[in-house]
Amino acid sequence: MRRHAGGIRDTTPSSPGLYHGSRFQKTMARSTSGCTVSLRRLSTLLTLDRLRVLLREYVDQTGHAVDLILIGGMAMLAYGHPSRATIDVDGELRDGVRSLKTFLSRHNIPANLGQSLSGWSVVAMPPGYRDRATAMIDEPGIRMSLLAPVDFIISKLRRGTDEDLADAGWIAERFRVSAHQVRTAADAALAASLEDTALFLFERTVDRFCQALDHTTSESG
Repeated sequence: MRRHAGGIRDTTPSSPGLYHGSRFQKTMARSTSGCTVSLRRLSTLLTLDRLRVLLREYVDQTGHAVDLILIGGMAMLAYGHPSRATIDVDGELRDGVRSLKTFLSRHNIPANLGQSLSGWSVVAMPPGYRDRATAMIDEPGIRMSLLAPVDFIISKLRRGTDEDLADAGWIAERFRVSAHQVRTAADAALAASLEDTALFLFERTVDRFCQALDHTTSESG
């Protein structure tokens, strides 16, 4: 990974090749809350640079450190998506969820934060996902990280909307995540989950995603 000026690392691989497969094609820019972002709202879009400035302001004002794992649209921007747009922040925050959410709300930024990504779904995250996350900002009082690509894919497949599948497919192609890696991570997530009939839906989603990924890989090969 390369570090840009200001401390943000470039997570783009050396020769990524943008994903154009129809099975995972994304055609509209949406926020992580599911709202289509219109041209009239472009001035309100949240960038990584603006988020970093706001987090520094929050830390300086409150004295509370921020340890945040990004997911959703902000994560897609950080992974290098060329056209993703978002107006909100989604992520796992180690401490201070209420405090940071209140601060961001004062700046008209919606936030969906929690202390455990595993708690956001019946399906647990693959064990060890926090240890595999990579810090893109690591400075006094602020640590902002991204999930390992395969863990991010699992986080998307747990919900399984069309937008989630498009994001997961793009990440799989960009970071060359194989169907085998996805299945292995999904098995680990299932093993860490409490028994629930909702797990069957996740398994079907993983199967369909991996079949499409295998098909796309064979076509590109």
